[in-house]
Parts: sequence; structure tokens; C-alpha cells
Amino acid sequence: MIDALSERFIFRISCRDEVGIVADVAVFLAARQLFIIETANFGDPNTGLFFMRTVFTPRAGFTTTAFRSEFAAIAKKWSMEWELRDARAKPNVLILVSKQDHCLNDLLYRHRIGALAMNVPAIVSNHPTCGWLAERHGISFYHVPVDRDGKEAAETRLLELVDAMKIDLVVLARYMQVLSDRTCRALSGRCINIHHSFLPGFKGAAPIHRPSTAA
Repeated sequence: MIDALSERFIFRISCRDEVGIVADVAVFLAARQLFIIETANFGDPNTGLFFMRTVFTPRAGFTTTAFRSEFAAIAKKWSMEWELRDARAKPNVLILVSKQDHCLNDLLYRHRIGALAMNVPAIVSNHPTCGWLAERHGISFYHVPVDRDGKEAAETRLLELVDAMKIDLVVLARYMQVLSDRTCRALSGRCINIHHSFLPGFKGAAPIHRPSTAA
């Protein structure tokens, strides 16, 4: 039986979908006595891309340096983009919110009880409304207002904070702004939206009355 607190690694890959990828990865892990705890893979028929996420525990003598060096041949064979990280390492997460705090409150509660393994160095909002909630949890709060003429400056400030805090992931927790193409490119692969709406088709509050603006 695997100890829930034992050392484990998360191994993620993406590449063009082809026959034999799963077999190559499985053989590689088995040959090194790396015990697979969970694995999931998905082939997207619309893009032709393949995605795989595997969690494994290492054997004695395992090193990430050797793993990366030895896996390089398989990665080259399939032209993979891939990542290996220690599952115990907590990512730095920046949370963005507007006026309504229910999504933010849920994240902070799960963070406080240890259900979400992450560090939250700061919360950013285009309104001051949720500042009290950040203060209650001892988290820095940045009010970065956004208006029609100042959107570019606000997003520049946001990206400065991301860089300064070495943010691994940006979470839009009912952040009622549509990010520009420039910011989306800068945050590519490290930004998720948890707002339960019709995004990206939904353009913010009152979309029928104000289809080109956000609250």
C-alpha cells in the first residue's frame, strides 16, 4: 500500500496524437520501477493533440536529473512538450476577483484547511470590495482599477505582479474582465477561469445591453 504522504511526482506530456505513445511511456516508467499511482490520457479529435498526466512514486536512487536525461529520447521521438514536478511542491497562485466574493471565499477556505496545496501570495481586484477578505486571511491585496482608457496600464501592472511574485498560476475567481490578447499570451498555460458562466462566449455582466464591455 502506498503511503499518502510518500514522495511522488507528476509527469505531464502533450504532443501529436499517434499510436504507441502510451506504450512507450508505460514501458519507460516500468523499466525504472516507477510505481504509477494514477494516470489519465486524452486525445483531442479537433486538434489532433494528445495529453497525458501520470502520478508516480520513485524507487530508491531516483533523481529528476537522470529521469529528464533518459526521457529525452522518447520526447524527441514524439516531439513532446513535457513537465516533471514534485507533487509536494506548492505552486504560487495569484487570485483575481471583482466584486462578488463567493468563488474567492471558497478558494481561501480550501486553502486554509489544506484541501488546496498552494501558496497565495496576493489577491488582485479591479474593485476594493474584497479587501477585507484578503486581510482576514493575512494575504496581500492589490486594488488595480480598470476603466476603458486604462485597461492596458492595469494589465501591465498585473503582469508586473505576476513576475515579481514568481506566480505559477493565475486564477480568475469571478474576475469580470476580458483579458487582452497580449495578457493571454503572457499567461499562456498558467491561467484558469473558475467562473461558472458561458465564458469565453460570455462577455461579463449584462452582455445583451453591453456586448463589448465588462463589469
